[in-house]
Amino acid sequence: MKTFRIILAIVFLSSFLTFLQPTTAQESNQAPEGFQAIFNGTNLDGWTALNTQSPRKFRELSEEKQTELIENGFVEMEKFWRVEDGEVINDGEGPFLTTLQEYRDFELLIDYKTVAKADSGIYLKASPQVQIWDFTEEGGKWNIGAGKGSGGLWNNPADSAGKDPLVLADNPFGEWNRMRIHQVGARTSIWLNDKLVVDHAIMHNQHWNKNIPLASTGPLQLQTHGGEIRWRNIFIREIDSDECCDYLESKSNDGFESVFNGKDLEGWAGKVENYEVNEGVVRCKPHEGGTIFTKDEYSDFSVRFKFKLPEGGNNGLAIRYPGGDGSADTAYQGMC
Repeated sequence: MKTFRIILAIVFLSSFLTFLQPTTAQESNQAPEGFQAIFNGTNLDGWTALNTQSPRKFRELSEEKQTELIENGFVEMEKFWRVEDGEVINDGEGPFLTTLQEYRDFELLIDYKTVAKADSGIYLKASPQVQIWDFTEEGGKWNIGAGKGSGGLWNNPADSAGKDPLVLADNPFGEWNRMRIHQVGARTSIWLNDKLVVDHAIMHNQHWNKNIPLASTGPLQLQTHGGEIRWRNIFIREIDSDECCDYLESKSNDGFESVFNGKDLEGWAGKVENYEVNEGVVRCKPHEGGTIFTKDEYSDFSVRFKFKLPEGGNNGLAIRYPGGDGSADTAYQGMC
């Protein structure tokens, strides 16, 4: 049953991109096409070593304090991390290897090799973590899920999607493992040795503050404790906003119908004379505005749209709009 109107006072952005295809990393720390190497195979330029800390709180520190922590991290990095034969090596002690650069939306390719009893992981946006550990019974952690294998979002709430890997995909000790991580916002997919272990799950901010979302940006960190771990072939591809939108759309198409035909404002009412359609985009005419709303009414629904906001813009999407001629104030009438 349709009982409420949806209103729209935003700008649509129309684009299309084929769903992300699997990517195979190259060897010898040489980045595949479209990626950049964040480990050069020779030294640890571009990295420091930091302990676990909230990315939001780190950004709240003064510039002087941030610099102090980073420079102290260089000293710690020299103590606990080393490069040999194109591999980053840690013996299981010290702070975590941390990129100096922060990342928002990205695809990460990384190889690792570890030993029995070791426990490690990859922090995304300085947040724990993609789990890497001893998956054998002898490792002593089957009681907390180690028998399910590596690659899960360990700090997610119990029974939430992504907490445990979908399949056991670890290679035996002594062999290299290859991991691919795709993260847009908090939506995270992970492949371990070409097997999907996390499928488009939300990475929760459980470790820092479960009441707010994952930080939008932050560094990558390579965690280590309990035993030696080696890393190589570390490549990243940053994802722009258009690709992010198209990717998210490709993962949630089922059951949606369009309320905008891409040509005109058929099916819409309100201040339609103040809007125009240009190349599949709804936009306000210069110095105009007001509310346009769907003629159809809706009760319970999911709505999805793309928008692009100019500097200084102030628009929004309101639901349960009371209707009429489009003159109602959507900030106070309906839900904006």
